[in-house]
Amino acid sequence: MMTLNWYLALSAVLFTIGTLGVLIRKNAIVLFMSVELMLNAVNLTLIAFSAHLGDSTGQILVFFSLCVAAAEAVVGLAIIIAIFRNNLMVDISKINLLRW
Repeated sequence: MMTLNWYLALSAVLFTIGTLGVLIRKNAIVLFMSVELMLNAVNLTLIAFSAHLGDSTGQILVFFSLCVAAAEAVVGLAIIIAIFRNNLMVDISKINLLRW
């Protein structure tokens, strides 16, 4: 039987992979996917604790978090596509749109 420790270990591994993706990679799409992976790791932790404690509040919080993440994904991908159309690259070290 799967215990809480297995879910927390999986969540920690996913969060670590996401963190390494954010810190190491320079591609905006990979960076975006790494942030989403970190968000899903946190959601897995919330679901695991909610199921372990027998309280559905964490599951409701994850539902709203996934709705916000879906909206954030749409806006983030639209920004990435707009930057790609202007610069023909998604390398975040070479994008300086916010500089004066």
